[in-house]
Amino acid sequence: MAPSKKINLYFNKHRDAFVAIYSAAICFLTYAVVYAFRKPFTIGTYENQAHIIGLHYKDALVISQVLGYMVSKFYGIKFIAELKRIGRGKIILLLISVAWGALFLFAVVPAPWNITFLFVNGFPLGMIWGVIFSYAEGRKATDFIGASLAVSFIFSSGLVKSIAKWLMIHFHVTEMWIPFITGLVFIIPLFILIYLLEKIPPPSEEDILLKVTRKPLSKQERKQFFMTFQPGLILLIIIYVFLTVFRDIRDNFAADIWKELGFGNQPSVFTNTEIPITILVLILISSMILIRNNRRAFMITHFIIIVGFLIAGLSSVMFVMNYLSPFMWMTLVGLGLYIGYIPFNCILFDRMIATFKSACNVGFLMYLADSFGYLGSVGVIAMKTVFNVNIKWTVLYSNGVIYLSVIGIAMTSIAIIYFNKKYKKIFE
Repeated sequence: MAPSKKINLYFNKHRDAFVAIYSAAICFLTYAVVYAFRKPFTIGTYENQAHIIGLHYKDALVISQVLGYMVSKFYGIKFIAELKRIGRGKIILLLISVAWGALFLFAVVPAPWNITFLFVNGFPLGMIWGVIFSYAEGRKATDFIGASLAVSFIFSSGLVKSIAKWLMIHFHVTEMWIPFITGLVFIIPLFILIYLLEKIPPPSEEDILLKVTRKPLSKQERKQFFMTFQPGLILLIIIYVFLTVFRDIRDNFAADIWKELGFGNQPSVFTNTEIPITILVLILISSMILIRNNRRAFMITHFIIIVGFLIAGLSSVMFVMNYLSPFMWMTLVGLGLYIGYIPFNCILFDRMIATFKSACNVGFLMYLADSFGYLGSVGVIAMKTVFNVNIKWTVLYSNGVIYLSVIGIAMTSIAIIYFNKKYKKIFE
């Protein structure tokens, strides 16, 4: 037999595995590159900038971008839910172009007027996750592909911050120009990855049989799905709001927290904590692909979220009591929060749709949760500054995570009870 035929036979036999690995790698890398257009500005402290209506300049920057992100999530409830499968690569390019152009204007327009351009930057970036995840959902391997996509922002957040800090130290790039210049470093890889993203094959017939066909949803269909599972969805959204708030504080103010902890001039610290977290979360979440029973996987995901709350809460208690070093605390609290946060972005809603065999798509549910999650983030940052809460980010973060964990465990347990009863009512 000719070598080419042997290769074709081998590929056909293992097609699903090849497609899963290829899709996971491309989704991971694409979203990692997207972060280069979102997070580099957080590396600066902007201590020389004047306060804006009582807000520290950096707080104003974070709020402006998160507001743009939040508005895009509310808009994305409709946009992503109705997204068709044609022209998605062009949509990503258009969204990135707008975001990168806003970073250029942020650099050239004087403060404080440049703050508005981070809002413009955040709006298009907020819709990209939904576009990329549409390549992954509704497959046997969605748990694995989705986990790879989700953990990319753990790894990439640390990576782009390390690169941005390196550019600032070695090339003396200013705080205003660092977001645009960091994006420039990643622009060519972005074009290549979008081309490769478009080459991902659609779900197979077996995928559709196992995970239900995913389709664009009308306004009436979205309303009907939400009303069917209203109590459970409200619980999950509240849990996700808490996780988003503390994950965002860690992400946006990592430079400030590390400075308070005595690691301000060590660029590698961002990557050194995030790489082990990325690996551990990826192994844990992607292992869910081994569970073919959708209901079982859906319930186990709730218990994984509870474990995440336990790790985050207990590590914070030990840090407050001086039983844990700052580096270990930042690593463990990040691990716990991401163990709770990541399942929402790849497993929880995908398995929920498959469990209840409902006409829906993950983008709708994820953007519904994200919109309120980012609303919570803006609220916490604004309240800390507007009400002049004179407390360090380290203290606010460590104590806040402890309370979050107790509430999160209780609410996740109630969600387990609700969805079990709902399943029995429908199918038994």
